[in-house]
Amino acid sequence: MLNQILNRFRGQVRLRVEAAFPERVLNLCGARDLAFWDLEWESPTAFSCRLSRRDYHTLRKAAKRLDCTITPIRREGVPYFLGRFRKRYALLAGLFLCAAGLSLGSLFIWDFTVEGNETVPTEEILRALQKNGVDIGTFGFSLNAEDLRNHVLLDIPELSWITVNVSGCRAYVQVRERTMAPEMVDKRKPANVVARRAGLVKKVRALDGVACVLPGTSVEEGQLLISGVEDTDTVGARVLAGMGTVQARTWYTLTCAMSLSSPRKQDTGEEKTLVSLVFGTHRVKFFANSSIEGCEYDKITKRRRLDLLGLPLPVTLVTERCRMYEAHEAAVEPMEAKAAGEQILTEYLHTLVDPYGTVESTLCTARQKGDTLLVTLTAECQEQIGESVPIYTENPG
Repeated sequence: MLNQILNRFRGQVRLRVEAAFPERVLNLCGARDLAFWDLEWESPTAFSCRLSRRDYHTLRKAAKRLDCTITPIRREGVPYFLGRFRKRYALLAGLFLCAAGLSLGSLFIWDFTVEGNETVPTEEILRALQKNGVDIGTFGFSLNAEDLRNHVLLDIPELSWITVNVSGCRAYVQVRERTMAPEMVDKRKPANVVARRAGLVKKVRALDGVACVLPGTSVEEGQLLISGVEDTDTVGARVLAGMGTVQARTWYTLTCAMSLSSPRKQDTGEEKTLVSLVFGTHRVKFFANSSIEGCEYDKITKRRRLDLLGLPLPVTLVTERCRMYEAHEAAVEPMEAKAAGEQILTEYLHTLVDPYGTVESTLCTARQKGDTLLVTLTAECQEQIGESVPIYTENPG
C-alpha cells in the first residue's frame, strides 16, 4: 500500500512493449536497474507493465537501439495531474488559494466535542463557553485555559473541572461533574417520624427517638411512627430529633379513562423538501417560502456537517422534509386502549414509588363505559413510608 502511494506521488506510466524478442527489453531493464511491476503478457511478442516516470524516460532512450515499439497506455500520479494546469493560471491560483485557506482555517475552531457530562446538558456547556469568548471561528492559539476554567466553573456550579484542548480545527471539551454533598440533618431540631401513606409495617429502624409501631401493624397516613419525645425516669420528658426508617407494604389503585376513538394520520403522498446551509450561526436558505398553508404535515430534519478531505468545515447541510397528511377519526381496539392505559399508569406509578422503594406486583383491569374505556391498575409495593415532621415547641414565659 505504501509503495502504491509513493509511486503515484512521483508518477508512473502504464506502457505496452511489442518486439520480436521482448525478453531483450526485460534484460535491458535488469541491466539498467529499472524497476517494473504489474507485468502482463498479451502475446508471445507483446507485454504491458508499469514503470516510474523517471525509469520510463530512461527506458525510451536505452531502447532506441532495439527493434521494439514502446507505447504509453496511461500516465498516472501527481506530476501528470499537475501538468494539466501548466497553462491554466486561474486554476493554479484557485488550487493555491484553496490549500492556503485550508491551512489557515485549521488554526480556528470549527467544531466542538464535549465529553464527561451526564446531568449537565451539552448545550449549557457550549453556551457558557460562548459567553466567555470560545465559539465557532475562535482562534485556537488564543485560549487561556486557566482563565476559561475559572469563569466557566462560576457559571456552571454543577461542574468541578473543565478543560479545552484544541487539535486542528476541533476543540475537545472535557468536564467533570461535581458530587453534591448530602443534606445534613439538624439533630438539634425536634422532630417526629410520621407515615407518609398508609401501609403494613414490615421493619422499623429507629436511629433516634422512640419507635411507636411494631412490625405487622397497619398504619394510616399521618400516624406517628417514631416519636421525638422520650420519657425519662429522672428529669421527665426529653425532646429530640426523631430519626429512622420504616419499611412497609403499600397498595395503590390508579385509574384513567381511554377514548375508543382517536385521530389517525393518512399520508396524502405530497412532500416538500427544504434545503439550507448553516455557516457558523448564519443560515442561508435555498427556498423562497417555508410556510405550508391549508394542510397538516410532519417535518423530518436532518443535519450533516460537511468536511473536506477529513477536515471539518464550519458548514452544516440542513435538509427538512415535510410530509403532508390528513387527520381522521379511527376506532381503537379495546385491547390496544387497555395496553396504552396500562403503560401510562405504570409510568405514573413508578414516579410515585421509585424514590422510596420498589413495585412488587401489578394487576390491570378494564371496563368499557360508552365510548370510553376505564383502565384500573392495582399495585403492591414495598417502600419507606417514614417522613420527618418538626415538633413545634413554645418557650416558657
